[in-house]
Amino acid sequence: MKKIVTGVCSSISIYKACEIVREFQKESFEVQIIMTKNATHLVSPLLFSALTGRRVLVDLFRQDGSEEIAHIELAKGAFLFLVAPATANILGKFASGVADDFLSTFYLAFNGPVLVAPAMNEMMYLHKQTQMNVKKLKSQGVCFVEPEKGYLACQDEGWGRLAPVEKIVREAFKLMEKSQSLEGKTVLVTAGPTREHLDPVRFLSNPSSGKMGFELAGEALRRGAEVILVSGPTHLIPPPGVRVKWILTAEEMDKEVERYLPKSDIIIMAAAVSDFKFSSSSSQKMKKQRMSRTIRLVETPDILKKISRKKAGRFLVGFAAETENVQENALRKLEEKNLDLIVANDVSKNDMGFGSDYNRVWLCFSDGQIIRSGKKSKFEISQMILDEIEGRIGRKS
Repeated sequence: MKKIVTGVCSSISIYKACEIVREFQKESFEVQIIMTKNATHLVSPLLFSALTGRRVLVDLFRQDGSEEIAHIELAKGAFLFLVAPATANILGKFASGVADDFLSTFYLAFNGPVLVAPAMNEMMYLHKQTQMNVKKLKSQGVCFVEPEKGYLACQDEGWGRLAPVEKIVREAFKLMEKSQSLEGKTVLVTAGPTREHLDPVRFLSNPSSGKMGFELAGEALRRGAEVILVSGPTHLIPPPGVRVKWILTAEEMDKEVERYLPKSDIIIMAAAVSDFKFSSSSSQKMKKQRMSRTIRLVETPDILKKISRKKAGRFLVGFAAETENVQENALRKLEEKNLDLIVANDVSKNDMGFGSDYNRVWLCFSDGQIIRSGKKSKFEISQMILDEIEGRIGRKS
């Protein structure tokens, strides 16, 4: 049986969590309940134990003498993490990385799809801090079933009423379905910059942070794919579960891409590869007085063009970082490199693109379709890109 972990917080709408459990059980899902300590003041854990046939988890420190670390073991076997109802308090903990009880600790240990259904007073829900927390969690990949407007526990009318049970369950099933949409596929992603050294202290590179590539790798993993990430130097932490190959130069990236190309179904070349390298380099720092007045550059391998000749039935995605004539330059590259999709963005903007968590892109397809994203987080753009890739792969098969 597939397991769904459901977090229950101290909202008056807590009774609806019982209905949610029943709906999951109708579809043969096993449900494990985690309650906050405050939630137990509203409803006894015994009620949920009776419904699920499993001990409700509240206290982070187990009393049964088990040697397992409970929240880690539970995270390994869970298929979905749903929090319904979710209070302002738990949203703040999730957004800030606070882990002081079983529920908030489990959130940090879980690497699968997360769905949150908030419920609270309108003033709390619309408070600037709560909205900032919601925005931050969405940018990190947490999905939401937004609360509705209606009669609240405080006898007011307003926003903050828990979404209907059927809507929460429907969104949970949709999220679980998406988590298997790339099952059996291997996705190869390149990310970050490359560096071409003149000597140990000087090199050619660019401002790429690797954020877009890492988001794409994480999203492909969440959809059930085997993911290989080939990345240049970056401060980012790879998504757990992704196979990572660290490289430094364009030639090293070229070798890793060639190595993993045969087993890949989808190749997403999000790295910002240096176009040039020095014709020669030194193992020791070169003194300025002894350096030639002319430093000669030579081209690095055109990785994208090389693999486009070998792509066969694979879906190949390139990126175009431009400062002018963005769409025109991207379309030219799309044709020259025989790509299925090119993602173009204007890197002349200070608040988007290189180093930013946000971007505005054009998705240009080989069939002539062009989709504009508008300003979105790189996580949202990664979802957009993979949604479109899945749609086209489906039409091909």
